[in-house]
Amino acid sequence: QVQLLESGGGSVQAGGSLRLSCATFGYTYSGSGYCMGWFRQAPGKEREGVATVRTGSGITDYADSVKGRFTVSRDNAQNTLFLQMDSLEPEDTAMYYCAASGLRYSSCALSRVHYSYWGQGTQVTVSS
Repeated sequence: QVQLLESGGGSVQAGGSLRLSCATFGYTYSGSGYCMGWFRQAPGKEREGVATVRTGSGITDYADSVKGRFTVSRDNAQNTLFLQMDSLEPEDTAMYYCAASGLRYSSCALSRVHYSYWGQGTQVTVSS
């Protein structure tokens, strides 16, 4: 089976930084066209896309709310996904989820419908 495991969440003051990691297990898909990404869900809100990266090309996409502050990347073996979060704001407080697609797409949209595999989440809390 495929398993995604997030880590790196925690509590931080506004303006601080956190680096999230997503280790993948049993994710055997290779080549270009697959998608990996980060989503988040705050209490009372729907899960929203934060950042995505396309395998092969490495093309990334970001939600407007985090653009310029967050950076998504993968390691050389493409088995670990990262999210570097800088200049954190209280509005960034949420449960953050790692996700990966099971199919190839022409683009990696910030939409949960593109993703088949999900981690259990890691909590990020930003205080003012």
